[in-house]
Amino acid sequence: MRPNLKIFMKIKKLTKAEFPSALMQIPEPPENLWIIGNLPKPEEDYVYLSIVGSRKNTSYGKEVCERIIKGLRGYPIVIVSGFAMGIDTLAHKSAMEAGLRTIVFPGSGLSEDVMYPRVNANLVGKIVENGGCLLSEFEPDFIATPWSFPQRNRLMAGMSKATLVIEATEMSGTMITARLALEYNRDLLAVPGSIFSKTSTGANKLIRQGAVPVTSTENILEALGLDSTLSKQSEKDRQLNLFVNLSENEKRVIEILHKPLSRDELLRAIKMNIWDANTLLSVLEIKELIKEEMGMMRLT
Repeated sequence: MRPNLKIFMKIKKLTKAEFPSALMQIPEPPENLWIIGNLPKPEEDYVYLSIVGSRKNTSYGKEVCERIIKGLRGYPIVIVSGFAMGIDTLAHKSAMEAGLRTIVFPGSGLSEDVMYPRVNANLVGKIVENGGCLLSEFEPDFIATPWSFPQRNRLMAGMSKATLVIEATEMSGTMITARLALEYNRDLLAVPGSIFSKTSTGANKLIRQGAVPVTSTENILEALGLDSTLSKQSEKDRQLNLFVNLSENEKRVIEILHKPLSRDELLRAIKMNIWDANTLLSVLEIKELIKEEMGMMRLT
């Protein structure tokens, strides 16, 4: 399936005043930044968490990534990662499923023709639709090279208050990001893995060297300075937190569903083509904001 090409026509070059302040504090700040989507506003007071790991993750790494991010639902956290296959892609997808914003730092420019990996170009529209964005210091038509990935890693580490490593070999780009996080005086976290798994050798080494071991969502919240008692707040309050990050189309569906409607009635009221409307409803169901019950669509 081809990506929505209109998204790639909205590449914008940021002014220096629009650069994330955290990126201006690292030793080699970017000279230029291009963006698709929108950065959270400074006054929204989000905390940024970079999640990185192996391109060849195991089922264990996948489950850990999905479960930890799911536990962050409702918190003012933005998930930052690259666009590589494996843990990076899982982090972006899991963030959207949990109703969190996500920021992508690809190792290429942002134009549709060079987006790397190509298979992830279809995610760009979903990321923007869910309030996230893609950032690159490379010219929009820049083709990814072996050196561009380590270079962009410094932006991921610099952008974030903490970096979480989920599966990594000792000789990998993930370890570069981990080293940079320490150099930038950011918190470094790592998920312990099996001593028999090659994909966990890097993460286990980081823990031996002093990285904070992460075995639960609470460990993440503590490292980010967030109150874990938020997880005990009422479901109503959690829903309100999620509504903040809704797209305009998602907000429209919520407004329409002030009273339950059948799926057919709702699809007619949305006034979108059937494919996009069903996709929109699926996203809201994944976010647990709406549900279908006894043939009727209603708010959860």
